[in-house]
Amino acid sequence: MAALKCAFFLICIISMASAVTPGCKIRITSKGLEYLRQESLKFVEEELENIHIPDMSGREGRFSYSIKEVKITELNITYSDLHFQPDFGIVFEVQNSSISLTFKRQILYWLFQDVGSINASAEGVNIHTAVRLSKDKAGRLKISNIICDASISKMRAKFSGTMSKVYNILASFITTGMRFILNQQICPVLNNAGTVLLNSLLDTVPVQAQVDNYVGIDYSLLSNPIVTSENLDMDFMGMFYGLHDENDTLVNYSEEPKIREYKHMVYLSLSEYFFDSAMYSYFKAGVFSTEISHEKMSKDLELLLRTTYFGTIMLLDPSVMDGPIGLELRVISPPKCVIKPSGTTVSVTAVVSVLLLPENREPIQLSSMTMESKMNAKVSMKGKKLAVHMDLRRFRIYSNQSALESLALIPLQTPLKTLLQLAVMPVINERTKRGVQIPLPEGMDFKEEVVQNHMGFITIGANLHFSKGLREVIEKNRPSTASNSTQP
Repeated sequence: MAALKCAFFLICIISMASAVTPGCKIRITSKGLEYLRQESLKFVEEELENIHIPDMSGREGRFSYSIKEVKITELNITYSDLHFQPDFGIVFEVQNSSISLTFKRQILYWLFQDVGSINASAEGVNIHTAVRLSKDKAGRLKISNIICDASISKMRAKFSGTMSKVYNILASFITTGMRFILNQQICPVLNNAGTVLLNSLLDTVPVQAQVDNYVGIDYSLLSNPIVTSENLDMDFMGMFYGLHDENDTLVNYSEEPKIREYKHMVYLSLSEYFFDSAMYSYFKAGVFSTEISHEKMSKDLELLLRTTYFGTIMLLDPSVMDGPIGLELRVISPPKCVIKPSGTTVSVTAVVSVLLLPENREPIQLSSMTMESKMNAKVSMKGKKLAVHMDLRRFRIYSNQSALESLALIPLQTPLKTLLQLAVMPVINERTKRGVQIPLPEGMDFKEEVVQNHMGFITIGANLHFSKGLREVIEKNRPSTASNSTQP
């Protein structure tokens, strides 16, 4: 009995450890899928046009024939549909369409030989392709399986040349073989297009990517996509990590991001953890510190600081008393993000050291104070870049030594806040406006973005836009072996 309890407890611990809360979610809606349909249809047409049909030869009665250089000249898609299949993936359908072909013939009848061309048409073309989407071992979205069924109801051929009327008796025999071969080629071509070519497109979605010289971001897919009749939802890790130590990451205790809307083509949802992990990683990288001195320091503030700490300066060596005064700001704990319907704020606690900077000497600390600030953060999206703009909202400084010393710092509040707004905030915003890429394939961007704040997470609803054609991106990333994979 005790062994059973221990086993049950162990299973519970493993289950809790494996249940990772996502920091990022993406939803593709039926509207988004409809937009993708047109680009997908164009891609399918181009793939079917490249179907390779081998040469044919044979004998029928007194006729000997050979058929060469079979080419598909036109696809007429009467009806196409792209929709979600719950618990599986995406279904692409073509119904009641036609394919036009042309090929060269050589026919021998007794002692007569004739050459010419044949125009043929495959009619009643129906294609049903179901694509299963899943997570691979690397945490990347992949097409793992394709179920394809294709049929051609009939095929017609029209001969041209000196004896075309006579040769029309061969039409039924030739088109029967041609329909069989063409029908057998459709699904292998689409299978290759999905498992090889479209997977090469999905390979352009970043899983782990370097953001800058300090941090990277992890967009590993945590589970297989959840597919309903209306949408496809994906849970991503959504975690930043330091490049100096990729194992030193922030534990996720934040609210899980949620998506409840269907109005736009695509939705991105980011939790507080997404932003907290970024600030934690930058903090661990030692980025959150700066020195303000010399030309960065305003003369009025330097005079005020010298007056405030006049007594301390007078006790120093006279040879250093006339040195310039500077400030050192050092964040002492990872900043914290709070997302509410009213807005997003970032809280920062830092130590401000007042330094005397004598020439050719080590800096002399005159005093230190604690600074607490709260900034408004405005999240924006452009293309596939997520950016943040910060504005200083609240600011206060106080001494850890005594309440009396904190009172003496009151005259410094306004000048220091102005200094932060003029010297520090532009540096922060210059870095945050560079943005970070969201997990979208190459050539696909957001447009007409709408940002909404919720309790604990942000959602961005947008429409999709192809900045590059699907074929262009696939050809750029085409595997070297893919180009010949459909050839016999």
